[in-house]
Amino acid sequence: MPANDHIRSKLSKIPHKPGVYLMRDRFGTVIYVGKARALRKRVSQYFHPSRRQGWDLKLAALIEAIEDFDVHIVKSEPEALLLEGKLIKEFKPRYNVSFRDDKNFLLIKVNLKDAIPRFTFTRMRQQDGAKYFGPFVSSGACRRTTTMLRKKFNLRGCRPLVPTKRDFKHCLYGHLQHCSAPCAGKVTLEEYRKQVAAACDFLEGQTEEWEKEIEAEMQKASADLDFEKAARCRDIIQDLRETTRKTRKFSRIPTNLPGAIDVERDLGSLALALNLPAPPERIEGFDISNISGTFMVASMVSFLNGKPDRAQYRRYRIKSVTKQDDFACIAEVVRRRYGRLKKEKRQMPDLILVDGGKGQLGMARRELSRLGLEYLPTIGLAKEFEEIYQADKRDPLKLSRESGALMLLQRVRDESHRFANTYNSELRAKKISESVLDELPGLGASRKTALLKNFGSVHRLRDAPLDQIKEVPGIGEKSASKIKDFLNRRLKGKASV
Repeated sequence: MPANDHIRSKLSKIPHKPGVYLMRDRFGTVIYVGKARALRKRVSQYFHPSRRQGWDLKLAALIEAIEDFDVHIVKSEPEALLLEGKLIKEFKPRYNVSFRDDKNFLLIKVNLKDAIPRFTFTRMRQQDGAKYFGPFVSSGACRRTTTMLRKKFNLRGCRPLVPTKRDFKHCLYGHLQHCSAPCAGKVTLEEYRKQVAAACDFLEGQTEEWEKEIEAEMQKASADLDFEKAARCRDIIQDLRETTRKTRKFSRIPTNLPGAIDVERDLGSLALALNLPAPPERIEGFDISNISGTFMVASMVSFLNGKPDRAQYRRYRIKSVTKQDDFACIAEVVRRRYGRLKKEKRQMPDLILVDGGKGQLGMARRELSRLGLEYLPTIGLAKEFEEIYQADKRDPLKLSRESGALMLLQRVRDESHRFANTYNSELRAKKISESVLDELPGLGASRKTALLKNFGSVHRLRDAPLDQIKEVPGIGEKSASKIKDFLNRRLKGKASV
């Protein structure tokens, strides 16, 4: 999207410093989190029209959805990477892929309460009384430094929680004298604990003396023209500095960053436009999703004070409609939703929004009237011209595209559309796993999914020409012929799967 005045003003104030940026949509929801060595340069690139030609579909969709952004300045690039990962896990932006799983950065753990403490790696910090060092951005540097740490302080590297003399017989660390072997009594447990304490001091950043020793060794190797050894020393110093670099612990991320919408203004504009007695506190929106009459579902989203109240979202599988009929689907879901609220004597919404025009609105109003709830304000929002249909008005209401009232209704409508489509996709994915294609040997889940996403059903896949089937990623001519032959045999004389 082209930068508006608000975005241009914010861009001019971004410093040339490392940090993290958060892109927001018109809901104020974080849709992308990124890091940058120089924030102003990186964020500005999103709004350069000259770069539009190089955008792929995903980037184009992201940029079109951006309505605002925020930045968070940090001290260094590694710190930005740590914060980026934490923010992605916290906000789960839909345009991010990295860090959304449960993988975390590497930590070094030592429990001083163990009989013979040992240093181990973990990616999860627990409340178990142990000491944790990290997280470390570079796991490679961390592992190499820990190997050197064991050699320098003669620490154990074996796995048993309490090793014995029997373990020492097969202990490579002990035989190479990298471990002082407290399990075999070569040092007392008190002496070994002092070695562990010294290693903990090292991990807390007290590395100056060791760095000086290695630097002196590097200079000597360079003077002796032993450049390979000098390079190894240089790498060791770099790993030491990278592992023990101080970084802030981002234990809690502020979530009260400014959004891209003015909620009070939008609600006030909506009340004025619809002639409501007061700004609607709770708005509920409905949408229908189906593909050629199959997987018919509906969504109900709830907005409280102009923002999504996701705990109140509901989704429905249509029960009484057997063919594609959006009007009948709207009637069913409105009847089920408000029939239940009335039965349970729960609070009704201040405004109901259905996705569609006069037909959908009329069906919703009919069901509300049957329930004795005809007093509830209900409107329809038609997509093509963004016209607002009201029960007591003959002609639709047309608001300016810049109107806060229309933007708020669009937010509700778009969210209900997204929620319905997500449910529909889940059902289709489940059906895919139960497909007749499961019976075809050698066809994996990813290729099966790709085939059904392209053709919609196994019947359409069976009737498709070979050339079209071969266009699906991962399907060659031999596989396409095998699939066609299988479906022709398996579905012969059948009208449905």
